[in-house]
Amino acid sequence: MAALRYAGLDDTDSEDELPPGWEERTTKDGWVYYANHTEEKTQWEHPKTGKRKRVAGDLPYGWEQETDENGQVFFVDHINKRTTYLDPRLAFTVDDNPTKPTTRQRYDSSTTAMDILQGRDFTGKVVVVTGANSGIGFETAKSFALHGAHVILACRNMARASEAVSRILEEWHKAKVEAMTLDLALLRSVQHFAEAFKAKNVPLHVLVCSAAAFGIPWSLTKDGLETTFQVNHLGHFYLVQLLQDVLCRSAPARVVVVSSESHRFTDINDTSGNLDFSRLSPSQNDYWAMLAYNRSKLCNILFSSELHRRLSPRGVTSNAVHPGNMMYSSLHRSWWVWTLLFTLARPFTKSMRGEPVCPSAFVQVFAARKSAAHGVKDICSQASNCAPN
Repeated sequence: MAALRYAGLDDTDSEDELPPGWEERTTKDGWVYYANHTEEKTQWEHPKTGKRKRVAGDLPYGWEQETDENGQVFFVDHINKRTTYLDPRLAFTVDDNPTKPTTRQRYDSSTTAMDILQGRDFTGKVVVVTGANSGIGFETAKSFALHGAHVILACRNMARASEAVSRILEEWHKAKVEAMTLDLALLRSVQHFAEAFKAKNVPLHVLVCSAAAFGIPWSLTKDGLETTFQVNHLGHFYLVQLLQDVLCRSAPARVVVVSSESHRFTDINDTSGNLDFSRLSPSQNDYWAMLAYNRSKLCNILFSSELHRRLSPRGVTSNAVHPGNMMYSSLHRSWWVWTLLFTLARPFTKSMRGEPVCPSAFVQVFAARKSAAHGVKDICSQASNCAPN
């Protein structure tokens, strides 16, 4: 109640008085949520009444809404020269529609990344997305950029990357977005990218490992490794190792590895149960494109899990995400047969922008642990630090 009195809001209805340890907050777009400091959790519903609320009207005269360096909304009273994290409009809240679904239910097959990020402010956050010139990488990069983040598109083809940057700037000319060269099929390129990024002297809050090769003919990279394995897994593995110190200094930070449910349909152990390195980078005689893809996705899962175990104590979380069943993108472009199969499967797949067939490209971060087929959701919400868990 001391905070309420400070903001001039102590005249409240006793029914809405919060239990000890609870605090009422608002998102940037006016939705009210409740923080439980004892249990360190947040929720949309009032802990006593179960109601969902939103603030009504504009800020009082002389008040201004701002965002601190952690993404938390606060309010400045220029007349009385004071600041508070308590929204002065909380005295004039209105009940939300009682039929509005819960937080978990809000995300369905028509949800887009832009829907998830509505009201979030990523100003000051730095995000790197690999393979961001097309597909879910582009949609993810665009969604972050349109919500204030400084987004770096890490791409092999700079012409296409520059075109992607232009497309984002066409939607919002103030977007902070740039392209940098990264060829995951060349470890030297990965090293050069990491060095160039570190030279910028900026933090790294979110690293999205999205680039992938699928269904390509057998070939070796200049490093002497099978291409699918190096592009999908080893290149990203090396990239994270090189940027690990930056991630830790930027904590809280997170790594998101785009994997696939297809990781379930393979094995990388030999008949004795030991790791078979020859399966990771097979010879041409032992190569099957789909199996190589599945194995690289299994490596993604194992890598993300171990990375989380090692770095989470230092404030860096890692999660693997299955973007959705047969996500329709340009992944199939390497062979006309894959294009035909993807076209036939199109009515049953997710889309990039959330057309009726499916949702956002990328928004549920915990798929690796819960086997959930979701896409861009919690990458965004977990990084914002300004809305309920």
